[in-house]
Amino acid sequence: MYTAFCSRRGFPSHVIKLDVQDGPSEDRLSEAVIEIDAGGAYDLLRTESGVHRVQRVPATETKGRTHTSAVSVMVLPSFPDTATGAEGALNFDDPNSDYYIDPQEVRTEKMRASGAGGQHVNKTESAIRLTHIPTGTVVSMQDSRSQHANRKKAWQVLRAKLAEARQESREQELVELRRGVLGGVARMGRGDKIRTYNYGQSRCTDHRSGITVHNLDDILGGGQGLDTVMDSVRTWLADQEIAAMSIEKSA
Repeated sequence: MYTAFCSRRGFPSHVIKLDVQDGPSEDRLSEAVIEIDAGGAYDLLRTESGVHRVQRVPATETKGRTHTSAVSVMVLPSFPDTATGAEGALNFDDPNSDYYIDPQEVRTEKMRASGAGGQHVNKTESAIRLTHIPTGTVVSMQDSRSQHANRKKAWQVLRAKLAEARQESREQELVELRRGVLGGVARMGRGDKIRTYNYGQSRCTDHRSGITVHNLDDILGGGQGLDTVMDSVRTWLADQEIAAMSIEKSA
């Protein structure tokens, strides 16, 4: 859906990680990482973060019952490979920066890449796994034949994940303040189910804005229906922020 969306919008994108597990009737996507190299892409897609729920009748279901599954989507900002001496929150050397990581707190493991890729991938230790010990955050990368390239991408993803978690923690504190002290409006977090895709009804419903679009093929194909849903969420989010600020001013 997102790669098709980027292609239609003219956003350069490529898959930097794709893990697939064997299933009884079809392969199952375990994890995928897509890098989008386009200005404004983060602001456009950041509202996609959250749990997306899928309702459909699997090919192996003999009684026609609808099964529900879910996938968690994270949208992380991109940044330069190095930011030594940079000003603001992007400074990788500043312990107060969201992007700072103490190298002593990261365990690095070299592994042989698994799966397809030919003899070179499987015979050399080109795969990298990074573990941020204090938080338990794990990032593994094996898509490149180069250990250096995999290490570079793994550090980028780890840094972005930790920065996003720190920012999310601060935002959650503000949400709790508005809920508990002001009784105000709080936004949905990454752990909430934000959207449902129902194959039987050809329906997509976003649970934040409340919009429902009956053209699932177009949405899953990254078409204009997805634009409609995403636009409604950005409008909803702006309305929530305005309402929250109004409550704070009157408190």
